[in-house]
Amino acid sequence: MKKADIFEFYRRLADANPSPETELAYGNVYQLLVAVVCSAQSTDVGVNKATRRLFEEVKTPAQMVQLGEDGLKEHIKTIGLFNGKAKNVIALSEILVRDHGGEVPADRDALEALPGVGRKTANVVMNTAFGAETFAVDTHIFRVGNRTGLAPGKTVLAVEKALDKRTPHPFRIGAHHWLILHGRYVCKARTPECWRCPVADLCRFKPKTVPPKGKSAPIQVD
Repeated sequence: MKKADIFEFYRRLADANPSPETELAYGNVYQLLVAVVCSAQSTDVGVNKATRRLFEEVKTPAQMVQLGEDGLKEHIKTIGLFNGKAKNVIALSEILVRDHGGEVPADRDALEALPGVGRKTANVVMNTAFGAETFAVDTHIFRVGNRTGLAPGKTVLAVEKALDKRTPHPFRIGAHHWLILHGRYVCKARTPECWRCPVADLCRFKPKTVPPKGKSAPIQVD
């Protein structure tokens, strides 16, 4: 995708959603970290249902440690891989209490050192909580980056580096959210809904999908 097209790509997504946010529910930075850890291979909707009562009870790492692994499992047992996630959340909470004064560090390397926190999770927290220009590449962003030609790459890290290199200001902070939402609701895995995509004419994907019977493509207004 050409430089001018990339700017226009983001401009249109930004016009449609000027203030993009994560769909995970949380009340503070610590709860965000827990929610993102729990979201691996799970939907945001499912995580929000599982953490609703948990976050009413637990707001700090110390409170999570007091709740304990078994208590946490009771709250998140409806989401996938809950046993391992509970173990990691308790372990990272203990480290936050012991080494970081109960606060989530605003440092990607420090975040990645926590149990259950990989590069993607660290990037989400850095971007969402601390306003860092990071690009958390999940399956949606990996697909959108490659399918559209925005940021092609054979690996997650390659796509992340391509996004970092090619995403211009003033779109760098919001890019992560725009791309996830676009991949989740429009540029879907099996059947992208090109017929209602606001950036279809900029996208390198061929052939474009057509509207289902009874529906028509929206008129593009610049």
